[in-house]
Amino acid sequence: MDLDFYPPPGMDSTDLPAVVIVSGFPDDGFRKHTGSSFRETESTLSWVRRFAAAGMVGVTYASNDPASAIHEVLHELRGRRIGIWASSGNVPVALSALMHDAPSPVACAVLCYGYTLDVDEAAATFKFANPCAGRTIDDLRSDVPLFLARAGQDQFPGLNDALDRFAAGALRRNLPLTLVNHPEGPHAFDLSHDSATTREIIRGVLEFLRFHLLQA
Repeated sequence: MDLDFYPPPGMDSTDLPAVVIVSGFPDDGFRKHTGSSFRETESTLSWVRRFAAAGMVGVTYASNDPASAIHEVLHELRGRRIGIWASSGNVPVALSALMHDAPSPVACAVLCYGYTLDVDEAAATFKFANPCAGRTIDDLRSDVPLFLARAGQDQFPGLNDALDRFAAGALRRNLPLTLVNHPEGPHAFDLSHDSATTREIIRGVLEFLRFHLLQA
């Protein structure tokens, strides 16, 4: 597996915690529709640079088999404390690494304005991998803290309905959940909505990761 590492400037990154940007789209298809690899997008690069500036190693990758690639990536990073960050249609692949039967070393996960469970129609429409098809919130591990960011003005039909069911199920199970809602935020608000609320949520994401990866 070909990984790109973004370590904190001037630091030995060998044993530092890593935050993986999860890819849920086959890279050839993603490149065909956007003109670049997932790991080359401005969103991916801006987040891994934030992770590095916060004292963690940002990690990116690309694959045409997203459902299996995430497990290969996590295996390559064994021995480190690992967090994952995923957004939008990449979230189902991230969730697949958090299931009871996943041999995953993930210590915490950030899921931003994402498709979650029960999103088969959206997966077929937008061509993202959905390895969690048929799974429920009860299949999710209970020992991985989650940070869930919701875009209150998300324009993709059904996304927030599924996300709200996911959040309600997580609360029903009393999972370790941090939930933030951006009332005016559209989908991908971290890229397109320059506001105090957006900046506050970004800071919250970094503080969450630092707490669970650097201070644990």
